[in-house]
Amino acid sequence: MTPTNTGDTGDTSDPAAAFATSAAPADVVRRQYLASAAGDLEALRATLAPDVEWTEMAGFPLAGTYRTPNGVTANVMEQLGKEWDNWTAHDDTYVVDGENVVVLARYTAVNKATGKPINVRVAHHFVVRGGRIVRFEQFVDTALVREAMTDAG
Repeated sequence: MTPTNTGDTGDTSDPAAAFATSAAPADVVRRQYLASAAGDLEALRATLAPDVEWTEMAGFPLAGTYRTPNGVTANVMEQLGKEWDNWTAHDDTYVVDGENVVVLARYTAVNKATGKPINVRVAHHFVVRGGRIVRFEQFVDTALVREAMTDAG
């Protein structure tokens, strides 16, 4: 499913402008993915609520729950950039139920230390309220990520 603009922005003549300001949960989440892929941490932080709770799965190298937009980008996105080349979350399927958005996606990257690539499926659960992401939870095969970070013996 492609995210659609279901928010009332008052301007239907410019779809790009409508998307950029839409409070529709899928649009907010899509803007987060686009900002992440572009490395635009300021735009990414703009999609997050001030009291956001962002949880990286147990077993993932950055496991834990991070709070505040700056806390999320400093402890997740910036750290991924230090250990991986071209870390990208490719979002492809959205399932929306009110304020809940589940995205099926794929991570691709190359580990800087080992040179090993990853190409792993993930699921992300977002809760969006008032046009901002208030909660995120990651689901991923952490063993595949850690394997790419380890030199084979």
